[in-house]
Amino acid sequence: MFTKSSFSPAWWLKNAHLQTIAAKFFRRGYTIDTTNETLELPDGDFVDLAWTEKVSSTCSRPIVVVLHGLEGSKNSHYAKGMLSAIKAQGWVGVLMHFRGCSGRPNRMAKSYHSGQTCDVDYFSQYLASSYPEAKKAIVGFSLGGNVLTKYLAEQKQNIYQVACVICAPLDLSSCSNRINRGFSRVYQKYLVDMLRTSTIEKINANLLSNIDRNHLKKVRSIRDFDQMVTAPVNGFRDANDYYQQASGRDVLKQITTPCLIIHASDDPFLCHENTTAVGALPKEITFEVSTRGGHVGFIGGKNPFKPRFWLEQRIPEFFKRYL
Repeated sequence: MFTKSSFSPAWWLKNAHLQTIAAKFFRRGYTIDTTNETLELPDGDFVDLAWTEKVSSTCSRPIVVVLHGLEGSKNSHYAKGMLSAIKAQGWVGVLMHFRGCSGRPNRMAKSYHSGQTCDVDYFSQYLASSYPEAKKAIVGFSLGGNVLTKYLAEQKQNIYQVACVICAPLDLSSCSNRINRGFSRVYQKYLVDMLRTSTIEKINANLLSNIDRNHLKKVRSIRDFDQMVTAPVNGFRDANDYYQQASGRDVLKQITTPCLIIHASDDPFLCHENTTAVGALPKEITFEVSTRGGHVGFIGGKNPFKPRFWLEQRIPEFFKRYL
């Protein structure tokens, strides 16, 4: 069901861009210690995991998985905040880096993308077999949220008691158009620069011989990058085919896991109209929409020196019902 969010933005951060940028600013010096683990994948590649603590196979405390956004990592402001919030509940947090996002390039040409669920599935199976006594939850931010919707729809008998999707580009085509307009192009440039750098690393490692380096340097938009790199590397005909197959919006009705979706109508990364054009939702989904919040911002509070990170309260609150 659709519902109005209880989030109220800080009086000094009502602009969508301020919400988006301030979240990163306030957490710039924040750190969280993690225990790192490498999970070898069936195809010969790997993903790196970041745990809030080392746990034994007999762990019975809830384990909460975090999926980051495009070119994110355990050092992303929202990831650090959420892992800390999970730890504060007495739960165990673990962030799964998508391929190539942990600071080490992956071994294969294949990359992560908005619809790539096989690594999440394999990791989830690993969790189920390694920690059978622990209840499990999962939260995905931005791109990781879209990946999560695809995974939940594909794996109806999954291991998770509850899930949460935050600021996800559920309609990839309209989102690629939205981030290519106005001030949002600043965010686009930031992301494209990182994507270009990681792709050049693969070219240098002779993993992407079919990608022209000079052409890549001219790419300025997310759509052009997806057309040139994401789509062909991952078996899609073109960017439009990738967007159609990988978008999570049209598979929401297939989800049977209790799931909270949080979206801000002023998100400068997402097209609000297309993101929320989902029709009837299954009873397991609560789709919360706020007027303000920006992209993974949601900063409240009355004191500019003591911002309140609403997501770090709302998500554990929702998870508690099931954990």
